[in-house]
Amino acid sequence: MIGWRQVLAGIMVSTLILLTGGCDREAAQREVIKVGILHSQSGPLAASEKPVLDATLMAIKEVNERQLIPGVRVVPVVADGRSDPATFAREADRLITEDDVVAIFGCWTSASRKAVKTVVEQYDSLLFYPVQYEGIESSPNIVYLGAAPNQQIIPAVHWAMENLGTRFFLVGSDYIFPHTANAIIKDQLNAFGAQAVGEAYLPLSGQQLREGELDAVIAQIKETQPDVILNTLNGSLNTLFFRKLREAGITSEDIPTISFSIGENEVREAGVRDMVGDYAAWNYFQSIDTPANRVFLDKIRATLGEDANASDPMEAAYDGVMLWAKALADARESRIKTFDNFYDTDAVRQFMDDQSLLAPEGMVFVYAQNQHLFKTVRIGQIQPDGNFAIVWQSEIPVRPEPYPVFRTREEWETFISTLNRQWGGSWTAPR
Repeated sequence: MIGWRQVLAGIMVSTLILLTGGCDREAAQREVIKVGILHSQSGPLAASEKPVLDATLMAIKEVNERQLIPGVRVVPVVADGRSDPATFAREADRLITEDDVVAIFGCWTSASRKAVKTVVEQYDSLLFYPVQYEGIESSPNIVYLGAAPNQQIIPAVHWAMENLGTRFFLVGSDYIFPHTANAIIKDQLNAFGAQAVGEAYLPLSGQQLREGELDAVIAQIKETQPDVILNTLNGSLNTLFFRKLREAGITSEDIPTISFSIGENEVREAGVRDMVGDYAAWNYFQSIDTPANRVFLDKIRATLGEDANASDPMEAAYDGVMLWAKALADARESRIKTFDNFYDTDAVRQFMDDQSLLAPEGMVFVYAQNQHLFKTVRIGQIQPDGNFAIVWQSEIPVRPEPYPVFRTREEWETFISTLNRQWGGSWTAPR
């Protein structure tokens, strides 16, 4: 019996043949599947998310050109999350129910991921999430491509305690990721006899700043004189934050900042001059000197322009498409032969659990227990050219542990649900 997906695929194949005039008949005759790409193309997060969208499109183009899923042509359907979690949820629903995508690649903030998580779980679809995050989550409907806390936050704080000092000021955007990250950090500091001398939150969008709000945070930093600032600000507000630090005479030599959401593109956006000497913790920097990364950078610059930067979320997004393509190719070669089963979430999930990849960042492995990746941890220092000099990295890829050991899983989940309840069911604090 022919299913409706087969009928739809046949219509799309016929359309492609007509559009190409038969000149690319081989490509047009492949089975067509659609995937959603859901990132902010507008709003304060667009500067961070647009390069990730571009890297995802580049990866899909490569999958098609190299025929990494034999007999299949992947068609991307792009949607704008508009830097708003509610919009992300609506667009995810539309992509699945109206555009019939078989998976979604996207989201940036944890607030947007949490919103989309509900949708993909409702429809038993898949989200490939390319950004480091706060942990305290493990969904069978999400493949977590970025760092868990023990692959970024925790080792960075440990390195800082050994190399920079033991008194920390915590500043972040007022939503789920920074609040949870700072709870993890404070637990870690307490465990090692270090101290959080201050903690402050600013709105996710700089347009929502109250008069004098950022100046008050800068004043707190000057008053407390920490050894290190740990920065979980997200989006365009970073530009103003670093400018205000320098105007107040707070330099990277006196009080260095370690950021958890600033990569090469954000450095360019915020202005290199105000950030030289500060640090960031990621799994990937474009300064990694390996053959795999040089090939990746060549692809990025051939696609996006010779001056284009590559960042950790861009690399993770690229890896996600490649791992997904490998899983579908393996599923196609297995006993799962029918058209419907080929796209079944359970089938893709089954073959995703076995995947590994020599990625630009190094070897990554899907950990079947929680659908996160084994990843190498790196700390980089910002140079005058906007690149990061790698000052430390883990010896081997680190196993992902989304629930930090400082509390039980139940205690962490209570912490998360309490924040959500206090914020009226939102993952962003009300203003």
